[in-house]
Amino acid sequence: MFVCKFLYKLLKPLHFFLFLFPCFLLVPPLLLVSSVVFAYIEKITIYFTLLTQSRYTVILSLRGVILMIVNDLMEQYGMTKYRLSQDTHIPYMTINDICNGKTSLGKCNAETVYQIAKAFNVTVEELLEAAKEQRCSFSIFKSNVCHRLKELGDIDFLLQTLSNDDIRRYYEKAWYPECLYLLAMVDYISRLNQISLCSDYDDLRSMKLSEKVYPSGVLALALAEKNDAPKEAAWKEAIPEFKRFNIVENEVRNVI
Repeated sequence: MFVCKFLYKLLKPLHFFLFLFPCFLLVPPLLLVSSVVFAYIEKITIYFTLLTQSRYTVILSLRGVILMIVNDLMEQYGMTKYRLSQDTHIPYMTINDICNGKTSLGKCNAETVYQIAKAFNVTVEELLEAAKEQRCSFSIFKSNVCHRLKELGDIDFLLQTLSNDDIRRYYEKAWYPECLYLLAMVDYISRLNQISLCSDYDDLRSMKLSEKVYPSGVLALALAEKNDAPKEAAWKEAIPEFKRFNIVENEVRNVI
């Protein structure tokens, strides 16, 4: 009995060590796994942060179109928001929202647009056309083109684009990315439908942008992974008609 008690007292301090020993063996693998998990979390965080920022950029660009038009006209006429509100009988808060880009002219009622146009001595059509013609970001432009293709269908898209001569108009405005993107889209859709290329733009087909233009999602992924592999893969899979102009575009159908 005495021997048993002696052994118990001798081995008791070792119980804690024997319990923790397996835990020490698990520490290195756990540290390795956790470092890998945190690395992927960091990449995902960077990726979605950049995508969110690009969405905010799109929204701000759209708002900036209206903001520039109305504010430029106010500056040209030396008019304050309060004075515009008084002259048009439009609530000051509405004028303020339009000037800050919170409210689009296209969503205002006809009377509001008419009164603003009258105050600046322009027609309603001129005011709305100016809003539509202001240059937006390239990402928005691409999205608009893809949505128009989806809504109209291939043939009607080609007919409308060629009849409006938008490609030449963008070129004359020196909007070269928009010009070449739209030309690439026309050539791509023409090839898919076995339609001969429009010869009116043969002079533009020899042009290309000085640097490659990648989708924002590809740039975000490359930054998150800290290498150019996503950009190289996107370039390799780019549609030839777009690739010709140094524009990386892999998908024009799946738009939301």
